[in-house]
Amino acid sequence: MTNDTPRSKQGRLVSRRRALTAGSGLVAAGLAGCLGDAGGRSDGPVVAASFFSFYDFARNVAADTPVRVDNLVPTGLHGHGWEPNATITRDVIEADAFLHVGADFQPWADRVIRTLRDDDIDTQLINAREGIELASLAASLDRDEEGVGTNRGRDPHFWLDPQRAKQSVTNITEGLVDLAPDHESTLRDNAETYRTEVLDRIDADYRAIFDAADRDVVQLAAHNAFQYIGLRYDVRMRPLVVNLAASGDVKPSDITEAKRVIEDNDIEYIGAGVFETRRPARQLIAETPVEAYFPVTPYAGVREAWVDEEWGYEEIAYNVNMPTFEVVLGNKAPEAVGPDGWAAEWRNFQ
Repeated sequence: MTNDTPRSKQGRLVSRRRALTAGSGLVAAGLAGCLGDAGGRSDGPVVAASFFSFYDFARNVAADTPVRVDNLVPTGLHGHGWEPNATITRDVIEADAFLHVGADFQPWADRVIRTLRDDDIDTQLINAREGIELASLAASLDRDEEGVGTNRGRDPHFWLDPQRAKQSVTNITEGLVDLAPDHESTLRDNAETYRTEVLDRIDADYRAIFDAADRDVVQLAAHNAFQYIGLRYDVRMRPLVVNLAASGDVKPSDITEAKRVIEDNDIEYIGAGVFETRRPARQLIAETPVEAYFPVTPYAGVREAWVDEEWGYEEIAYNVNMPTFEVVLGNKAPEAVGPDGWAAEWRNFQ
């Protein structure tokens, strides 16, 4: 994690205006323009987050402090495949800190970090992935999607494992303490509460679902983002889109393998990615004994209704992923899981 010593607010804003208007590489990239706060003005430090899950972790840690956390990914979009326009770089420059997922996951975030360093911008960097051991990618991963640099052959979706997510919360907390040292006690208390009362509970409840299952395989019409759940709970996660992006093509061989898994394991229901195309899921319904698909998400984005309900990682786990895993594992009928009306809302959702 990189933590630069924050300057005064006035000095920080002056230095960033110069970066935007005084012939820096940012101007050459077409990023000069008027400054504006990413999500409204704040009396305290502002953190711009590159990915929804870590935005949610940070806002829980920052509760009851002046620190404001902004989610840069627009509602309805998946945080992995999204490529923003230049205004996002300006939002990061104006923020006091940039919370990111580490290198080689979001190319745009890597470019923003290079810009900050090249132009000596004093936005603090908080790496949510610092010190977290990444798992090897599944053997079925498309070789063109293996990533670059130090993370070649490693799966970046670590936050789906609640125990790895706890280390991420710790990383975020250290960054926020550096940003707002006068509120260290509240930040650390909030972090400990979230790690033990939220993430440990989610971990235990996931464990109970997978331990109760007679089947140890889950077929997903989704991209290759769920390996950490499989590793944590001893289940085989079978993604249909065998690459890391949420917008990859499905090959005929992928469909053939999914059909084999479905028939060999008497699978009635499958999971489909909330922010991904549903065409492959519908194809499997048409060509296999599968009756319906239900939602899964790697906590990479939010729907408008979820924003209205102030859903975060915790609420998505309990209202989306857990009910679906109960169903696709054969633990319970769709009508027996989730809140009232869950099955009707999410069965073959659009």
